[in-house]
Amino acid sequence: MERELSSLEERIEQFIALCQSLRVENQDLRTRVARLDAEHKRLNEKIDAACSRLESLMERLPD
Repeated sequence: MERELSSLEERIEQFIALCQSLRVENQDLRTRVARLDAEHKRLNEKIDAACSRLESLMERLPD
């Protein structure tokens, strides 16, 4: 019985360690997603600005 309880305790400790590791990894991934979302937004704004400038230049071209 003692051996079974020790084995169960060890498995529970491994499970807790895994949960803690996954929690840290999940937070890191959330931070990365937020950073990538911000970069995506910034790049889309740059693309929109470039498109506007190109449209403006094209309007000024002679026919």
